Amino acid sequence: MLSVLRVHLPSDIPIVGCELTPYVLLRRPDKTVTTDDVPESAPLDGHFLRYKWYRIQSDKKVAVCSIHPSEQATLQCLGCVKAKIPVTKSYHCSPKCFSDAWQHHRVLHDRAASAVNENGNEEEEVFGRFNSSGSGVLNTSLSGSVSSTSLTNGSAPLYPAAVTQRSGGETWFEVGRSKTYTPTADDIGHVLKFECVVVDAESKVPVGHVNTILTSRVIPAPSPSPRRLVPVNGVDVMGHMDSDGRISSSGTFTVLSYNILSDVYATSESYSYCPSWALSWPYRKQNLLREIVGYRADIVCLQEVQSDHFEEFFAPELDKHGYQALYKRKTNEVFTGGAQAIDGCATFFRRDRFSHVKKYEVEFNKAAQSLTDAMIPSNQKKSALNRLVKDNVALIVVLEAKFSNQGADNPGKRQLLCVANTHVNVHQDLKDVKLWQVHTLLKGLEKIAASADIPMLVCGDFSSIPGSAPHTLLAMGKVDPSHPDLQVDPLNILRPLSKLIHQLPLVSAYSSFARLGVGLGMEQQRRRMDPTTNEPLFTNCTRDFIGTLDYIFYTADSLTVESLLELLDEESLRKDTALPSPEWSSDHIALLAEFRCKPRIRR
Repeated sequence: MLSVLRVHLPSDIPIVGCELTPYVLLRRPDKTVTTDDVPESAPLDGHFLRYKWYRIQSDKKVAVCSIHPSEQATLQCLGCVKAKIPVTKSYHCSPKCFSDAWQHHRVLHDRAASAVNENGNEEEEVFGRFNSSGSGVLNTSLSGSVSSTSLTNGSAPLYPAAVTQRSGGETWFEVGRSKTYTPTADDIGHVLKFECVVVDAESKVPVGHVNTILTSRVIPAPSPSPRRLVPVNGVDVMGHMDSDGRISSSGTFTVLSYNILSDVYATSESYSYCPSWALSWPYRKQNLLREIVGYRADIVCLQEVQSDHFEEFFAPELDKHGYQALYKRKTNEVFTGGAQAIDGCATFFRRDRFSHVKKYEVEFNKAAQSLTDAMIPSNQKKSALNRLVKDNVALIVVLEAKFSNQGADNPGKRQLLCVANTHVNVHQDLKDVKLWQVHTLLKGLEKIAASADIPMLVCGDFSSIPGSAPHTLLAMGKVDPSHPDLQVDPLNILRPLSKLIHQLPLVSAYSSFARLGVGLGMEQQRRRMDPTTNEPLFTNCTRDFIGTLDYIFYTADSLTVESLLELLDEESLRKDTALPSPEWSSDHIALLAEFRCKPRIRR
């Protein structure tokens, strides 16, 4: 007979909006073991599995600490209550917790005060609070009240909420009838119970032992302070937002670049400071999606996107928000624990703003093979390939804008845009390989530029700090022969040094914070910039490294920067923490720039 051998959850800390999928190990009638589901629609040997989820509500009200969400709150910030800050952010587990978090917490008070305009109305935010729909619901959920409306969760049909049991000051409310369950705001502060039992298909009567799991208390999805667009020309872009919060300034578009940290690299060994539940992919994928969708960018360039995550999650989910997806995976797998995963670069664009014209794929392994065939002696080819082959790729997409800023004197002129998305993931000791890959990409882009009058964007994680040879080549168009990075070149792939040039007029978008005049919020952003390099102080922040590795470059002869997503600083990251964290689900931060195409000059 069908029997359940084991039931457990990957994480016992449930978070609002993050699907819970129990691991259920079964023994089939033929004694084989499987994790496959046996639904009522397809019984096995006359039996199927029945699942139920319950919310256990205690008569005792419970609030959750906003800093340590697995801890019960013991005090509340009345300043938050007065400022109408979401109530979940007002709770703390101890006076020390509140004191340690004050530098970050007071930013919430400052933002709440500045978000009220002269008429007393709150301004819209470019990146809204993740939990805006759940603001203030905690008190309701702790009161023991239950919605009387019909419920649905997972793939189960609608059914009325039912009180199934009450004992010892606890009430069990049935909230789900499928294997998976996604906690809601009503579950915050409460324990969930999962039941799994084998049922006779004919009599519908349970047989055998009922397997149960109790979770810890449901916590709200941590939400960082919203990041806003800061204009670089002194004009407040907040006045140019349409009804859904997107920038709708005529002729402008926004581009996001973000290394989202592939799940295969998000290990507890690498990020021991991040809670295990916040490192889990079920949590991180939802948190990343909320963040990415919240930016409402017209073009999205993501790095470290696993191929299965692209196909099963990001492509279908972003399709719901109007994005078309393109993907280029790396040319080799990463093996971990018997499993394998391939990550790559994914580019998305809004179908209502752009149409796809052409796609180019760059495989640096193939370029390495061609290079060794042409330059390296036969007896050195193997060692040369071992040094050069790093499986990195670039995805280059040519888009056509469905909007125009060319004016009435130039109607019907196609506005094309070339967007390159790459992750140059090369060890810091292989400076020659890293520079060679960046140079190879730029030479490919030069060929595209020579064939068409087209603005260009070069986005990605270049694993190169400002002032390094790859960054210098991108930003300055050449590398000084005396640059220290050029001393590492055992294969002579960088010789002659005179070839390390390109003709693209590339400028780093975020250098606009340092170069352009004073505007709204500009001084604050300048403090988050390195004055010697005109780049952000960091885009990657872990316990072992803090620095800038990510960039958005643009061709300055055809594009201008209108606004930039504000940078994070130490106040934006909680005390004694690094990335990833419960609030930010990657070790990198997202970069976003708003551009305008320059009008073409008639020749």
